[in-house]
Amino acid sequence: MFQFLFNKENRVEKLIFQYLDSFHLVLDHFSRALATCITRHQCEEFDFLMDQTHKYESKADDIIDEVNNLMFSKVLIPDSRGDIMKMLIALDKIPHLVERALFIIRYEGLIIPDGFTQDIENLIQISLESCELLSKQVELFIKNKGGTRAVMGTIDANESRCDHIERQTIFRLFSSDMDPFFKLQFKELVLVIGDISDQADRVSKLVNILTLKRLV
Repeated sequence: MFQFLFNKENRVEKLIFQYLDSFHLVLDHFSRALATCITRHQCEEFDFLMDQTHKYESKADDIIDEVNNLMFSKVLIPDSRGDIMKMLIALDKIPHLVERALFIIRYEGLIIPDGFTQDIENLIQISLESCELLSKQVELFIKNKGGTRAVMGTIDANESRCDHIERQTIFRLFSSDMDPFFKLQFKELVLVIGDISDQADRVSKLVNILTLKRLV
């Protein structure tokens, strides 16, 4: 019986690391799609990379469903089950935000203005750095290793930097003479991309709380 439960716990851990692999692939294709969009606007490569982003986002969702089904078949004690699923569901909001940003660009035909490309690139770079750090923090938590608090500090600092870029970008946008409807479209994109670092910060703080809870 105990060996059976041990094997299922190992299966949960493997699935979580598989999820993190898909998480990385989502972020990678998102980054490449936006880089393509910034340099060449709409093109077949952007569409392909967006479709690949969706593919890995869907795979990540499937893995979470599998983890949920496995854990609630008595593989872990109730508190642990709830904590793990709460963390994964919060983490999975990031791939959804990533996909939403690409949807805005494709289906609204949005073109990033030349004067704002550096702002968007900076916002994406810092947000993706936070996501990579968050993945590392989750891995430390799953492996029951130290260092999660230090990672949280960096993610928190990144979130503040992104908030500053987001505010300055929106201020410049509405101070410009661009079309009012375009301003609303572009603002939505900026806010969605900005939400990535916000969500990474929220998940990071949750992981830190779960780490402390484990020590009690």
